[in-house]
Amino acid sequence: QVQLVESGGGLVQAGGSLRLSCAASGDTFCISAMGWYRQAPGKERELVAGITSLSSTYYGDSVKGRFTISRDNAKNTVYLQMNSLKPEDTAVYYCNADESPTVQAMCVHEYDYWGQGTQVTVSS
Repeated sequence: QVQLVESGGGLVQAGGSLRLSCAASGDTFCISAMGWYRQAPGKERELVAGITSLSSTYYGDSVKGRFTISRDNAKNTVYLQMNSLKPEDTAVYYCNADESPTVQAMCVHEYDYWGQGTQVTVSS
């Protein structure tokens, strides 16, 4: 089992920056990728950024060039550095961890874990 705890959300002015953190605990050895999703009121949840166990990254088109995802394996933590924030970035941001049997032979489950979510509000 994996537990994810997000932090770092808050209120920021347009053009400002925030850094979100997602700390993973529990049996993390089968996690193949982690990422950040966001969901604004009345909209579907969308993938913002992802990072694999081999540190390859993905970014949604709306955040390319502004957001950076990274990880600290020693701390089992993934970060999302959010720069040049825009009002349309306002959403609840959720950390996601993908557990996959492709990681190693002892990993037998496919499952997505989710954090509680952290609110990011960008004012004009």
